Amino acid sequence: MKCIIIDDEPIARKGMKRLVDSRNELELLASFGNAETAEEFLEDNDVDLIFLDIKMPEIKGIEFAGRIPRKCLVIFTTAYSEYALDSYEVEAIDYLVKPIDPARFNRAVDKAISYHALLDSASVSAGEPAVGVADHIIVKADRRYVKINLDDIVYIEGLKDYVIIHLPEKRVVTRLTLKGIEEVIPASGFIRVNKSYIVSRDRIDSFDSNDVFIGDTEISFGASYREAVLSSLLGK
Repeated sequence: MKCIIIDDEPIARKGMKRLVDSRNELELLASFGNAETAEEFLEDNDVDLIFLDIKMPEIKGIEFAGRIPRKCLVIFTTAYSEYALDSYEVEAIDYLVKPIDPARFNRAVDKAISYHALLDSASVSAGEPAVGVADHIIVKADRRYVKINLDDIVYIEGLKDYVIIHLPEKRVVTRLTLKGIEEVIPASGFIRVNKSYIVSRDRIDSFDSNDVFIGDTEISFGASYREAVLSSLLGK
């Protein structure tokens, strides 16, 4: 995967470069101290993944992420954990809190590689509305209509122009919006926890005031969703 680093701190860029160089699957094209220069680079170069600092002078990482090509995946880097929730607002696939732990970095890169391959290989035609029928939904994926039992859905993720439906043994990619999916699944069985995720209530193993846990997956509540989500999960 071709990647770039954007961070206004030279030491942070150096540390991130060292991490990137440790992964043979990543090809570092360039590093930038500001978003403006990086934006010019993106106009003439294909980039698959951006490691993007959230808090920068001039253009903030969140603002910049909304302007990059749709095909670019983003992993946010931040020294402030409270900014992590903002990553869901622009469909970043992960965020890393500085100082970045190498093991945590590798998990984020593994996810990026997996998602890049998934989206690159998916034969997704123009979007068609999902259809909700009793105990299942039907979506268009890989040039065919796919029946998905509601009980099999673990969680649903919005990413760029796609929706990824996570099932126990596979993932189904379809060109839809989360809103479109939300309209055909029962609210009694699913709950929207942030801008990018809908989770199955039955699949939730535990939760706290900030996150829901499904197996090894941790999904944070969006700030504007937290109160409603907690009230719903606690039966209030």
